[in-house]
Amino acid sequence: MNFEGFTQEDFDVFTVDGLDQRMEGIITHIRPKFETLASHFTPFLESLLGNEMFPHIAKHARRTVNPPKDTWVAFSSNKRGYKMAPHFQIGLFESHLFVWFAIIYEAPMKGMFAEKMLDNLKQIKQQIPADYVWSWDHMSPEAYPHGTLNQEDLTKAFTRLKEVKKAEVLCGLNIKRTDPILKDGVELIRKIETAFQTTMPLYQLSF
Repeated sequence: MNFEGFTQEDFDVFTVDGLDQRMEGIITHIRPKFETLASHFTPFLESLLGNEMFPHIAKHARRTVNPPKDTWVAFSSNKRGYKMAPHFQIGLFESHLFVWFAIIYEAPMKGMFAEKMLDNLKQIKQQIPADYVWSWDHMSPEAYPHGTLNQEDLTKAFTRLKEVKKAEVLCGLNIKRTDPILKDGVELIRKIETAFQTTMPLYQLSF
């Protein structure tokens, strides 16, 4: 697989004004790279999980006015979509690349998942590396380093996931757009593989 990584031009797409103009940039610069990543990570995840996985590249088809602030490729066991299932994501905001395990608000099993997260809280706190990050909203670029969160913080987040309809939990890596690894396709692939392997126990708790 020939993957050259991401350039500053890719991130600058999100500074382009206008829905059509920004979508043209996403389609031209970013989407072909997601297709390449999908061809690698679909079988990679299938080998880890032992079941079929399907890539879903964001089309932003429902947008009519506001240009997207981020874009992504998601991987789930559901052929029709990913939002209602636990899934993995690779994507870009203007400021960084993100690599997530995610359960977002549309997932019907998120209450059950939250209970398992609470039951395994101590183990999760120990297993996730300090430099990994958590997000409580997939639409926001804001994230919280695992090393700065204590068990009480995680308890609040997982309890909220259980009790609040719009609550979400995402865990993984943010890589700043200035990080040299983004230019090295081989090393970036390895780092993403490690992120998926590291968050795999969370994915397995969702079933």
